[in-house]
Amino acid sequence: MRLRNYACGQWVEGSGNFTTLYNAVTGEPLGETSSQGLDFAAMATYAREVGGPALRRLTFHQRARMLKALALYLTERKEQFYRISSWTGATKTDHWIDIDGGIGTLFAYASRGRREFPDEPFFVDGPVETLSKNGGFVGRHLCVPLEGVAVQINAFNFPVWGMLEKLSTSLLAGVPAIVKPATVTSYLTEAVFRAMVESRILPEGSIQLIVGGAGDLLDHLTCQDAVAFTGSAWTGQLLKKTPAMLEHNVRYNQEADSLNFSMLGPDATPGSEEFDLFVKEVAREMTVKAGQKCTAIRRTFVPRTLADDVVKALSKRLGGVTVGDPTNEGVRMGPLAGRSQVKEVGKALDALKAGAEIAFGGGDAFEVVGANRDAGAFFPITLLYNDRPFDRTQAHDVEAFGPVNTVMPYDTVDEAIALAKLGRGSLVGSLFTADDRVARDVALGTAAYHGRLMLANRHSAKESTGHGSPLPHLVHGGPGRAGGGEEMGGVRGVLHYMQRTAIQGSPTTVAAVTREWTRGAAERKDRVHPFRKHFEELEVGESWTTHRRTVTEADITNFAGISGDYFYAHVDDIAARESIFERRVAHGYFVVSAAAGLFVDPAPGPVLANYGLEGLRFVKPVYAGDTLQVRLTCKSKAAKDDREDQIPQGVVAWDVEVSNQDGEAVALYTVLTLVKRLYPLDGPPAASNGAGEQAGDGVAAPAVTVTEQPGNAPARMT
Repeated sequence: MRLRNYACGQWVEGSGNFTTLYNAVTGEPLGETSSQGLDFAAMATYAREVGGPALRRLTFHQRARMLKALALYLTERKEQFYRISSWTGATKTDHWIDIDGGIGTLFAYASRGRREFPDEPFFVDGPVETLSKNGGFVGRHLCVPLEGVAVQINAFNFPVWGMLEKLSTSLLAGVPAIVKPATVTSYLTEAVFRAMVESRILPEGSIQLIVGGAGDLLDHLTCQDAVAFTGSAWTGQLLKKTPAMLEHNVRYNQEADSLNFSMLGPDATPGSEEFDLFVKEVAREMTVKAGQKCTAIRRTFVPRTLADDVVKALSKRLGGVTVGDPTNEGVRMGPLAGRSQVKEVGKALDALKAGAEIAFGGGDAFEVVGANRDAGAFFPITLLYNDRPFDRTQAHDVEAFGPVNTVMPYDTVDEAIALAKLGRGSLVGSLFTADDRVARDVALGTAAYHGRLMLANRHSAKESTGHGSPLPHLVHGGPGRAGGGEEMGGVRGVLHYMQRTAIQGSPTTVAAVTREWTRGAAERKDRVHPFRKHFEELEVGESWTTHRRTVTEADITNFAGISGDYFYAHVDDIAARESIFERRVAHGYFVVSAAAGLFVDPAPGPVLANYGLEGLRFVKPVYAGDTLQVRLTCKSKAAKDDREDQIPQGVVAWDVEVSNQDGEAVALYTVLTLVKRLYPLDGPPAASNGAGEQAGDGVAAPAVTVTEQPGNAPARMT
């Protein structure tokens, strides 16, 4: 089998000297690969000129649906990937972490793309910033996709997850990618990548693959490109120093191996649930993926008085782990990814043994089930003990990237925190304690040195994803030795591939650029109530001013009776006079209810349901005798995915300003409604959405008049 690269829309076989790839279990050759002969400059240009424009033409919601379709396509082929994954030494559990975890990340970003990003090709970051006294000059931050290529260099230990977690964010951002997996396990990456290409889901030029060296690719990067690297700190530093990277200030994100810790709290004595959870987690992190995880536990801190108990419990649990061919039933740990890793881990273990004693394993005479120990890339599970962790510092300096861990004692929590910091920056740390005061001290004491902290106890154990599992929702990365970068983290990971630009201008102009109406921007008036219009017919900036309603003492008293809210400020004249209100005040939620009564059109129509309320602020009290009026303005809108059992619909965000008889705002908020669409997403071409683009259904836009707000109109943003 000869692996191929995917360059400029074609599968290309390398030339020259080929690298032989081996089965990690049997040591037998699997095939060979090379990237020699590739035109790396042409690949970068192809991504920028073909893939980039195609992706940028799509909105976030379209890109998200693309990710979902890709995740579904790959899910149908998981069994095929599992079979190939076993050649890397992966067990069933390892398959789930790498393959299912990668596909799950695609699903996660597909969901977040539709929930947290607009149905636009850009992202508006943060609220309106008022830049002038009267609100006529405002600013916003706009994020647009980089017009370059994302070079993504991944490590050997996660051939699938490493690729898909990076692609999830760059493709959602609208930036094409060139994927470069580690050669030793690139056959699994190539198999998944081939399925992605065969799916024809992604636009041409969106993704390319290098199964070999990256050649001079980095020499052809520009200020619009980005590099995301996962691997050793030494390699990462070399990449960062590439002249083109420095000259063009190419965005660079590094996630390097680190000396992650796990700590047992002073309260977690033998027999406690936290003690048992700790032992189970440490043993699991030593053996899952044969310890080849950038998040694996390398340093274990325990109270000195419990050190013997911990070592005994860990040794017993590790002794029950069966090592061998991962396809055999009962095998819980396979080999390392290749013979070269066996040598590297062995060298690191020798360095660690200079500052610690072997507490479990570590010898050459370990048993392997269903495989030849010498032919495969097997390595013994090894637990070390260092009783002077401040004097013998090898465990804080050397990482053995395999099933190796060092137990170290501490006398006080402050000492444990100091030990954690000696790793000089890590991806993750974990603490097992039932004492929340200890959890607070350790979290605040170690956070500056760690990208993620898991604070575990009996209450979170059943639902916890564990010490070593990065999640799409949270950042993955860490300071110092861990590389100084961040991946994933929800919206944060996507914004890494976007340029944030400050936009300044009048509220109307800024609203036209962002397609999101804000107070102070021009409004569009129509004789037809906006609740009588379908999703496609509504225009951003369309506004409706209601009739008025005067609040009475009876309203306040009746609302107290209906709601059961007898707070003194609403019902007690004497107490109210002595309060900040000086007299009885209407309930805030009465104001919201009364406002709905003013702006809602009661007859059945395109508005299907109230979808929620955001950013509610009561900015001025409402008293009996005050007269309320509401201005309702279409702030933004986004189509929802079509479902078989559901009529086509979208979410419309309405800016609500409730004012009193003096024109003063008393309540500000955003109401979300589900509004019926005339057509499904793949329906007829769109009509004007009021922002200069086509985003409707071909229905003629109603006649409107545009009115500018006075220069001193408030420029608030909920």
